Amino acid sequence: MRRLGRGRAAGLAATTVATVLALTASGCVTVHGELEVVPAATRTEAAEALTAFTDAYNAADKAFDPALDAGRVTGALGAINQAGLKSRSVTSPGGNPAHRPLRLTDARFAIPKKAGWPRWFVADTDSNRDTDSGADDTRWVLVFVRNGPEQLWEVAYLQILPAGGVPKFRTDQEGWAEPVAPDSTALAVAPKDLSEEYTSYLQTGKPAHFAAGPHTSAWREERAQIAKRPGLATQYVDQPLDTADYAPLGLTTQDGGALVFFATRFYDRQVAAKGYRPKVSPEVRALMTGEVTSTLTKEWVSSQAVLVKPAGAESDQVTIVARLQGVIAATGS
Repeated sequence: MRRLGRGRAAGLAATTVATVLALTASGCVTVHGELEVVPAATRTEAAEALTAFTDAYNAADKAFDPALDAGRVTGALGAINQAGLKSRSVTSPGGNPAHRPLRLTDARFAIPKKAGWPRWFVADTDSNRDTDSGADDTRWVLVFVRNGPEQLWEVAYLQILPAGGVPKFRTDQEGWAEPVAPDSTALAVAPKDLSEEYTSYLQTGKPAHFAAGPHTSAWREERAQIAKRPGLATQYVDQPLDTADYAPLGLTTQDGGALVFFATRFYDRQVAAKGYRPKVSPEVRALMTGEVTSTLTKEWVSSQAVLVKPAGAESDQVTIVARLQGVIAATGS
């Protein structure tokens, strides 16, 4: 039901990951500090948020209970995780018999200074879900978000990148990161345009500035092959998802570009030939309304991490370095 970059789904539930038990409202920003440029969190608060995430992940993964992290996740990750946990609570009502406690270590925090809300930061961590060397060595990258001084830290994005694949971020003399404005003209593509442009690319192949790879050209080819299967017509509809807690978030990298996280939504609709019906997995059936006779429509939320070139660079190619997606609903007819 979901894909984690480079196939590193090991150790997660088959359909989802559970996530963050957030902190009480941080004291690092006052109610009257909305116009002041300040760090989103102290480094101590960021570490505490990461510990809370790990605790919540383990509790929810062990019980397959979405109530354990409801309200502690948001945006793309929240939609994927809540649906996945709901599904697994139906297919495995006794909890997760294969639960293995998650550990996140070697945390590196990129905390931007900015005015106004939301406040957010990135945690780049090593997990016990991989090997510690070679091609299978990975990093879990989490984006924590808080929308006001009385709100809790929530995780909006999670991506799994190869070790060494997390770029170096530009920082000031005190080590605080530099956020990228959604409408930034310092980049080849403004973050606010990525969701709409990516959905357009998946449908039409344009704009052509998305670099070839498993989440672009290869995915379009895979969809084309699926659509040709005899007896089962499959259609895809892609939609941008870029407002409120699905808004893109980016940090400036040392080369003047940015690492940006953004979300999309897509549907795949399978229509079977007369006398046949689409197959429905138990995980999808747990989220389904209606009954499949000839048609199955699945709704997905997908989140991407991309490297964007600085404006004026020789190439304007946007490289998708990781993608996580999950079914959040399904309809039979």
